[in-house]
Amino acid sequence: MRQLDAQAKEAGIIILNEIGLDPGIDHMSAMRIIDNIHAKGGAVLEFYSVCGALPAPEAADNPFRYKFSWSPKGVVMAGNNDALFLKHGKIVNVPSKELFNYPFEVDFPEVGRLEVYPNRDSLAYRDIYGIPEAQTVYRGTFRFKGWCESLNIIKQLGLISYEKWDMSGMSYADLIGKQMKNLGYKPGIANRNIRFDVAGCLGIPVDSYALDSLEWLGLFEDKPMNRKTDSTFEVVSDLMIKKMGLAEDERDMVVLQHTFLAAYSDGRKEVVRSRMLDFGSPSTDTSIARTVALPAAIGVEMILKGEIREKGVHIPVIPAIYEPVLNALEDLGIKMTEEFGLPVSENIK
Repeated sequence: MRQLDAQAKEAGIIILNEIGLDPGIDHMSAMRIIDNIHAKGGAVLEFYSVCGALPAPEAADNPFRYKFSWSPKGVVMAGNNDALFLKHGKIVNVPSKELFNYPFEVDFPEVGRLEVYPNRDSLAYRDIYGIPEAQTVYRGTFRFKGWCESLNIIKQLGLISYEKWDMSGMSYADLIGKQMKNLGYKPGIANRNIRFDVAGCLGIPVDSYALDSLEWLGLFEDKPMNRKTDSTFEVVSDLMIKKMGLAEDERDMVVLQHTFLAAYSDGRKEVVRSRMLDFGSPSTDTSIARTVALPAAIGVEMILKGEIREKGVHIPVIPAIYEPVLNALEDLGIKMTEEFGLPVSENIK
């Protein structure tokens, strides 16, 4: 897309990308604070940006504490990503198999404790956001506690693999048995409950929370899958879609938080935090629909009215774009709450 920049300028148009929620609102709200810090002569030493589209707390009533309010396959597919981020000057490379191994927690007002795991490549954002001085750059995803543990076990069992093979005549329990066999596990006791076998195969307690999730999903049932040649990704994501949809009378929510550690020439340091909590309405629309669509709609309207004069290929990281879009979003009830001057102890550990 960036390679079209010269052609777009020659044509006298703007091609405005990444103006939804994530990416979108996250870009704009982060840049507003980064530019503020730089304008005061400060440096951004650490930057954390975490976003999540989740069921509202009262709707998070299954073991995964998750329901789909956007692309279901995309949510599960994201579990196969690698991750790369910068932490205290050191590059941390997280291979896909370890993606859910080391979540940390954030206490989010009105929601409670949320888990965070890394979201793909964070390193590029030092350049995108103009913060080459940053020693920590981390972009992550919010989930309720239980998601990371459950997805980690699902991945260990190879249950979101894209590899296709013949599943004709197999039940869900048969599938689990085959996956354990692929890991070299042989059940020690005939006809033992499959939950005990999975616990033994993975070396985890039989009362593990993650096994509650797998059992609730139906993966231990001796029930025909009715599949032919297929992948475990399709099997498991279809089960999730069937059991984890957001009901018409339930709310979703979007949680977004930026945390900055800023330093100034006089030796002073401050933590700056910016948060957004937005709930959907069962009677109108979801929060994810609003927060993804409205920034793009505002951008379109501004382009049509000639209010955005920049040409070429852009994302909304310049004041001429992000300031009016964020102001328009506030008029629509989508607002970031910013806190400046917080003590260093408020930084993410």
